[in-house]
Amino acid sequence: MKKIILGVFLVIVLTLLFHFRFTDTNVGAPPNGVSESEVPLGPFDRYKNWSRPNVPAKVGLQVGHWNNSELPDELSKLHGNTGAEGGGKSEWEVNFAIAESTATFLEDQGVEVDILPATVPEEYWADVFLAIHADGSTDTTKSGYKFASPWKDLTNDSELLVSLLESKYEEYTHLENDPNITKNMRGYYAFSWWRYDHAIHPLTTAAIAETGFLTNASDRKIIVDNPEVPAQAISEAILIYLRNEGLL
Repeated sequence: MKKIILGVFLVIVLTLLFHFRFTDTNVGAPPNGVSESEVPLGPFDRYKNWSRPNVPAKVGLQVGHWNNSELPDELSKLHGNTGAEGGGKSEWEVNFAIAESTATFLEDQGVEVDILPATVPEEYWADVFLAIHADGSTDTTKSGYKFASPWKDLTNDSELLVSLLESKYEEYTHLENDPNITKNMRGYYAFSWWRYDHAIHPLTTAAIAETGFLTNASDRKIIVDNPEVPAQAISEAILIYLRNEGLL
């Protein structure tokens, strides 16, 4: 009897370990996100007189987990984080397809677009930076999208960008908004310009996307089978933002 109880206990422990490993390190945005309490309060005088470069509207689309093994030493702890998997697809492939389609829509409207890997160039600046990810869960019924802004936003525009993205994404994909915004999203490494060299310039309006659950069959019909649908939603939201800023 004791052996049976011990066996059941071990199964439960191993199941929980697998669950947390899957949830914390193998899905969605990379782990080790910065907590809000870790964000410096300022002042940030070095950016006080910063002005936007006189260049065409520029957007950076980061493909989550793409070339993850090439992250610099300061981010080496993320090398093993390969993202979600589902439907025979790795997350970076899904993110890349959406980024490419989004870039096409934006470039057709005269926007300069950079498609970036996991490694962000040092102090990368753009009018808009969007990190594109797909979510995952051991619970295959979980579904939906979410967008989040950084803890620290010196542009004061990231929440507006997120609002536009949410509105257009729901309109085009008909997915439900998942309200479970995590520390790993708002504390995303590419947002942490005070901590890492390979992060966005603090005066870049930024957001991170979880475009849907790669582990959910219904979500895959949109983000895997029809990447142009989320791409059009994302591009239209960005275009509205750029027009509001007088950049188009």
